[in-house]
Formats: sequence, C-alpha cells, structure tokens
Amino acid sequence: MQPDVSFVIAAYNAEATLDRAIAGAIAQRGVTVEIIVVDDQSCDGTLDVARAYPEDIVKVVALPANCGPGGARNAGLDLAQGRWVAVLDSDDAVHPDRLAAMIARAEAAGAEIAVDNVQVVREDGTPDDIMFPTGYLENLREISLADYIAGNLVFESRFNLGYLKPIFQRRFLDDKRLRYDEKLRIGEDYILLASALASGGRCAVEPTVGYVYHIRTGSISRVLELHHVEAMVKADAAFAAAYPMDSGAQAAFARRGRSLRKAASFLNLVQHIKARAPLKAIVAALRDPAAVRHISMPIAVRLRRVAAQFCRGNGEMKHAGDFS
Repeated sequence: MQPDVSFVIAAYNAEATLDRAIAGAIAQRGVTVEIIVVDDQSCDGTLDVARAYPEDIVKVVALPANCGPGGARNAGLDLAQGRWVAVLDSDDAVHPDRLAAMIARAEAAGAEIAVDNVQVVREDGTPDDIMFPTGYLENLREISLADYIAGNLVFESRFNLGYLKPIFQRRFLDDKRLRYDEKLRIGEDYILLASALASGGRCAVEPTVGYVYHIRTGSISRVLELHHVEAMVKADAAFAAAYPMDSGAQAAFARRGRSLRKAASFLNLVQHIKARAPLKAIVAALRDPAAVRHISMPIAVRLRRVAAQFCRGNGEMKHAGDFS
C-alpha cells in the first residue's frame, strides 16, 4: 500500500542523533510512513546506525559522493512513494501526532503544502522555547508567496519563516518538477518553498507544535558566511527569472534583496575585522554604513536575554555564561 508520508532524512556525521530522528518518524500516529535515510558520505558511524534498522522500516541510500543537504534530500525525494513528503533533519525530532494534524489541516484547506510550529531545544540546557507565538500562526492560517518572502529577511525578520519545516504533496512536487537547489548550503529550504508557492501551491498553517529543532554548536544552519549570502543572491536572481510575482510578492522580494545586500556588506566587514585589516574594514563601512548597525546585534540580543532572566529570577542571575 502507498504510505501516507515519506520521511526523508539527509544525514551527514549524525551517528549521535540519527536514532532520535528515526524514532520520531516511526512513532507517528494516525498515518502510515516510510523512512528514507540518505547518508551523504559520512565519516562516522551514521551509515551503520541507519542500516541497523530492518529494511522494511528504514530504507538506506549511501551516496557515492558528498552532495550537501539539497543533493541528499533530492536523492530521498526521488525514491519517495508517499502521498506526502516530510523532510526531517538528522539532528531533529518530531512529535507523534505531527503528520496526522498537518495532513488534516492541509486537506481541509485544499492545500498542497502545510507547516506547523517549531519547538526549539538548545544543547546548553536552556529551557525549551517555541519559535513562533501560537497566535501569530493562527492569524496567518495560510501563507502566501508575499508572506513567505517578507518573513525571510536576513537579520531583519521578526519571525523568520525560513525555519518552518513544510510537508508537500509528493505528486505536486513531481508535477511541478520542484527539487532543492543543490548549489545552496544555506537557504535551500527557502527557495524550495518559495518556488512551490510561486508554482501555485497553497500552504496551510497548523499552529500546534510538531517539529523539534535542536540547536547544535557549529551547525551549518547557525553559521552564516559571506559565500552563503552570495549563493543566496544568485538563487534569488534565478527565482525571479523563473517565476512571476504579484505586486505584494515583488515588494517583499525587493526588501529581501536589500536585506541580503546589507548582510553581505556586514559579513564582508566582519571578515576584514577578523583578518586584522582595519583600512579595508573602514572602506567597507564607508561604502555601506547600514552594515555597521549589525555589529552590535549579538550584544543587544544577549543584553535582552540577561534582562529577561534577571526579571524571572527575582534579581538573581540564572546563567553566568550569557556573555561568554
């Protein structure tokens, strides 16, 4: 029988966390699932962990060369047989009722895509948090292309919608020939969902928490570098050339373009500072003064965090490492 959902798990050096991701997929209630693990040329025991499961429970693909997250996910999507496909990062997890709730929400709305809220778990022991206020997602109900682009402004979005983990009707992705951009190491999720929306897909919002996002030190999604932004700019240009946008989406796209340019200027400035090249840093700052404002951002974030903890603790500092 055709499964309701195909979980695609791209794994690279994930032997410590892969069992958790697979367990969450297996534990789904109210839907039938298939699980596809794509090993992206790991250097540790990731492949052994995946192959320890029976083949009828976990299908394993061992790529002959490292393809990055987009390439590994595409390999899984090409094998998927489910009515829906759900990408699950190898260091994350999902709640047991997640897929049943998302599919019900999407089918009731006649949508080809669905998203839900995200639980954030930090490895430093900081209490879990919810990424998006429930009321915010409830008010959205459905995400348009303009909404999604406007929610993906680098360093600027109040709630960055790029962290959402959508599920897609597999037939829709195949009919529209949609796959991940394999040239991107950061931002590939954004381009796929934006392309799906631009291709006529409707995205329903399930406001409950279903996806568990684990923040790891050194995770590629947490480290933004200049070459990542430059690749995102190129991908955005290709997107604009491939898809028509209404006036709202065009306005949001223009704002996103400005945010990417500012981010590139900021990261270029940071590179000069790290390289102890003050003259180049000064030139970069004079060329784009707006980039300088981002330098104080981490300090401001930490100050707000400490202030909130101070208030919750009746004046007692809870985490001495907040300024480390």
